[in-house]
Amino acid sequence: MMAPMGDVVHLLVILSLLEKGNAKVRHFKAAGATAPGDIIIGGLFPIHEGVEESPNISAPHEPQCASRFNMNRFTQALAMIHAVESANRSPVLTTLGISLGYRIHDSCSDVTTALRASADFTQDPTTDCGGGANTSNSSPPIMAVIGASSSEISISIARQLNLKLIPQISYASTAIILSDKNRFPAFLRTVPSDVYQTRAMVQLLSDSKWTWVGVVTTDGDYGRSALDSFVSQATASGICVAFKEILPNSLTSPDSESAISQAAATLLGNPNVKVVVSFAKPTQMMYLYQKLRSLGSGLGERVWIASDSWSSSKEVLGEMDLPDIGNVVGFSFKRGNLAPFHHYLMNLSDINDVIGNNSFLKEFYSLPNRSENSGVLSSATVPAEILLNNSHVNLVFNVEMAVSAIAHAVADICSKKDCKTPGTVQPWEVLGALKDSCFELEGKSYMFDQKGDVNLGYDVNVWRSVRGVIDVHDVAAEYHPINNSFSYTSRNTKHLIDLRDVVSVCSPSCEPGKFKKFAQGQHTCCYECINCTENYYSNNTDMHQCLSCDTKREWSLEGSSGCTHKTLEFFSWQDGFAVALLTLAALGIVLVLLVGALFLHHRQTPVVRAAGGPLSQIILLSLVGSFVSAVFFVGHPSSLQCKVRQVLFGLSFTLCVSCILVKSLKILLAFQLNPDRKDVLRRLYQPYAIICLCVALQVLTCTLWLVLQSPREKATVFTTTVLAECDEGSQVAFGVMLCYIAVLALVCFACAFKGRKLPQKYNEARFITFSMLLYLMSWLIFVPVYVTTSGKYLPAVEMVVILISNYGILSCHFFPKCYVILFKKENNTKSAFMKNVFEYSRKGITYSSSVSETSVSQTEGYRISHPYSISSPSFFMSPPPIEPTAHQNCWSVDQNIQSIDPATHCTVIDHGVFVTGQLTRPHRLRRSMSL
Repeated sequence: MMAPMGDVVHLLVILSLLEKGNAKVRHFKAAGATAPGDIIIGGLFPIHEGVEESPNISAPHEPQCASRFNMNRFTQALAMIHAVESANRSPVLTTLGISLGYRIHDSCSDVTTALRASADFTQDPTTDCGGGANTSNSSPPIMAVIGASSSEISISIARQLNLKLIPQISYASTAIILSDKNRFPAFLRTVPSDVYQTRAMVQLLSDSKWTWVGVVTTDGDYGRSALDSFVSQATASGICVAFKEILPNSLTSPDSESAISQAAATLLGNPNVKVVVSFAKPTQMMYLYQKLRSLGSGLGERVWIASDSWSSSKEVLGEMDLPDIGNVVGFSFKRGNLAPFHHYLMNLSDINDVIGNNSFLKEFYSLPNRSENSGVLSSATVPAEILLNNSHVNLVFNVEMAVSAIAHAVADICSKKDCKTPGTVQPWEVLGALKDSCFELEGKSYMFDQKGDVNLGYDVNVWRSVRGVIDVHDVAAEYHPINNSFSYTSRNTKHLIDLRDVVSVCSPSCEPGKFKKFAQGQHTCCYECINCTENYYSNNTDMHQCLSCDTKREWSLEGSSGCTHKTLEFFSWQDGFAVALLTLAALGIVLVLLVGALFLHHRQTPVVRAAGGPLSQIILLSLVGSFVSAVFFVGHPSSLQCKVRQVLFGLSFTLCVSCILVKSLKILLAFQLNPDRKDVLRRLYQPYAIICLCVALQVLTCTLWLVLQSPREKATVFTTTVLAECDEGSQVAFGVMLCYIAVLALVCFACAFKGRKLPQKYNEARFITFSMLLYLMSWLIFVPVYVTTSGKYLPAVEMVVILISNYGILSCHFFPKCYVILFKKENNTKSAFMKNVFEYSRKGITYSSSVSETSVSQTEGYRISHPYSISSPSFFMSPPPIEPTAHQNCWSVDQNIQSIDPATHCTVIDHGVFVTGQLTRPHRLRRSMSL
């Protein structure tokens, strides 16, 4: 909103100057420095700082420049003169026989004065603007203007120069608005726009991790434009502006002192702001530093980021030293080879023929105390040294670039037409040539871009005090606008790197394991650091939110910087308990194989036959399968392993119990059934068919289980662990499999329990009873334990029960017989076997179960009226044999007669023997027994 109002003011001033007779252009103060030429270029430099105040203004008048002579700006004017003289000697112009002239005015750092000068530049010498002036003595027209220094003045005169499209090339104005070619079509500059400077500043802040900064700027087009550009880019890069202090553009304004005091108070009230970015003018910074020092502020800890407006101005120190204000990092324009200009300054003299057309130089030589502290230097070298020590050397190069650009543009035009004839060259032609042509300086080519800028980047300077002398040109880095980066190749880079130890943040960085929590209404740089919750983490500093762990495989505690893989748990091979159980399983397999080999070797002995003969080998084979199934309960479970372990155990143990069931049924058939029904049951009793039927039912159960809902591997996820276990699939099928075996075991137990009091040495029923009781008890305990237990040791529970069941059968069924075979060989004979039977039969013990009776009549011996073959332990019932003769003392009750024992005159029967003794009197045998 400021620009339109400024336009109105500027136009009113121009119109008033043109309309008022006492303010006509011809009455304007003559140019401070002039030189003739075929092509005249104008120059506008703030040789003096400000104008004298006029409290009572009743009519338009020409203000007088203040007495403050600006050495830096005067040096830049001299740089223009030197550049013009150098161009006139260059082949670019000498080959065409043309030369450049100049008219340089003093803007006095005042917009109104600058507008008066620009009116002189736009004056048409062919028009009598003064009401009859002699046009023959008028000045030649201006083809281009070099200036001004400040953006505010450049914006003002650019609007006036646009009226005739006179090209304007600024050497220091960096306001972003000047890149708008729709509003300023004739404006060019040899410096980059502030958009690049603010971008470079933001990049430096980001590299140094300075996120909490303050901004001090000047009021006006330059200051506000730079402020807006900086704030927008800083915000986009996560840098927060703690405060923005805007100082009046003129220090003579009534509120300037209060504004500086307010800025100083703001700085003191923000001790965490260690970095301050300043776009202010040198004099404004000098007064601000003085105010801060008067308030006793310790500025040594602060870093000041200086814009090009004061980055090379040592006058900001005033009477202070560098440690009094802190550290200064300045952005300055690129500079070229200054040796020719220095040589030019060394040859300056105060002779009249030199200063005759340069009132600025005459004033410089007349300044008081200009040679103070000059030592033994000659009168010729003293002015040069003063100028060199008070010059913006980077701006000298920019002025030289502007003159070189005009010289090349004029050369392009004059190579096509006669430029010596007045009026043949127009300003807009020079403007077009400037935009389209390249120009050279110091062997390098340059060209204005589409926005009329020459962007060479910036030098980053770190102010240093060397032996009491302040060096403001200590280049520590170079900024490259193309890739927005710095190159640290200078020997002075360390000074800039060391400044990064300064901490300028609103809130400390949130370490890994925490995240930023912003309070509503606060800056994004001000926050709290909150710990990440469980199963969340942050692995970088200053994260805005925590990341989630993969809870299926990972976990984390509160405030974690990373996720921890969950421990995979299963009943592993390295577990001590697993090793013990596997050892028992392996031992069981070895024992089963040894027992099998022993029984096979002694298969013809009474003990082996009493143990069931071939059935004992089947039982031992099933025990091997059952022991092997226990092995599949250890290790990382797989789907195949989960299926095999249950099915293998179920079928193996079903086969084992089925064989035992056959032996138990034999006891029931032999001793506990009604004799009248034995013939029918004897025919139905088919041992191997019964075994196959029992196993087939279990096979059907397991098949349906595997087909419909088979066991499979599953992973149960806990807080910090993952349990790899087997999902039994159908719990109903699993229960049916176990219940089926339990039913068979109960039948075995019931049948064997009735024959538990048979002869002790060969009592199979007693061992069956005990083994089935042990099995049932172990599995009854297993069920509640299995249901209530979880974790990696759950397979061990079933494994323990399997081993108990296997060892129970092995111990009860086979170990006693192995003991007899190995250590009681005398009991493993036919005679000992039959002796035990006879001893048991003499006791006359009557069982509560059904008694198998045999009618015995004595006719010269004994006779069995209803002979039956009863063998133990498999209890095969055979049809009655052929009636024996009267001379036989014993009758065979089995068709498989093996031999006759001469001592007892009794028949030895396959699979065990039931005998009748040679009695002295007839009696009824009421006892049936199993050996």
